[in-house]
Amino acid sequence: MEYWSIITLLILHIQGRFNMRKFFVLLFFLVTVLVGCRQLPVGDVPNFTEKDLPSIDPIEIKGTLFNKTLKVVGLGDSLTEGVGDERQISGYFGRLTAEMENWAGVSDVQAVNAAKKGRRSDQLLNQLDHQAIQEELKRSDIILMTIGGNDVMKIIKRDLFKLRTEPFYDELKGYEERLEQIFTKIRSVNEEAVIIIGSLYNPFTVVADEETELDHIIESWNEVIEQQVVADGQSCYIQVQDLFHSNDNLVYHTDFFHPNAKGYEQMTNRYIEMINECNLKKLTNGNFDV
Repeated sequence: MEYWSIITLLILHIQGRFNMRKFFVLLFFLVTVLVGCRQLPVGDVPNFTEKDLPSIDPIEIKGTLFNKTLKVVGLGDSLTEGVGDERQISGYFGRLTAEMENWAGVSDVQAVNAAKKGRRSDQLLNQLDHQAIQEELKRSDIILMTIGGNDVMKIIKRDLFKLRTEPFYDELKGYEERLEQIFTKIRSVNEEAVIIIGSLYNPFTVVADEETELDHIIESWNEVIEQQVVADGQSCYIQVQDLFHSNDNLVYHTDFFHPNAKGYEQMTNRYIEMINECNLKKLTNGNFDV
């Protein structure tokens, strides 16, 4: 009723101002607007809070959304350089970076291997001061590294005919400090790259099949490496010591110190297995996955 009262008042007000044609047009317009604006009864309004909404299961995205170039840098000694690989594929480094091209999120791989035969931890520290290697590390997504074997060999060569356990543990203290400095220098130029570091192994099991004191020494050095990886929080430790216990599987090069092609293939498989366990996708913020 209130709508028609309003219309009546408007008619009385404007009746003398318009001709009849314009008057009826205006009257029709007013009726249409007022009827269209009429409120629905409360009972006609749907109560959305009481409606059953369809449940949506969380969506898990497999792999990564966008592929990008994976940049890999190799650091350290002859194991990362690939010495002993008769197939000339750069050891585990070459095989692993080739496998990375098939990983989720990877469009292609750019690999730079700066490792060198005979390099010790103190020499790696010096290398990390060079601007050229810092630029490579700054752009890297993954850093592959083996270091420490030549620190142990330095003692063996020096004390070959009078080997004692004490010098190895004394040197271990210095190695622990240098390894921490190596990680610190890397992090000073790249906080996000994943550092993947391999363990040491005892090559002398080739001539001494039974467990020796050197095995325990190597285990102590590996514990230091693993502790540094845990402290860093953005790294992955790869245990390869058991792969090179004796030469029953013919994994050694003819120098009986470095792996051969078969040994490096086993190393590569172990790296892939343990990188997967380290959860590469989480470490790379979802960019890459094994």
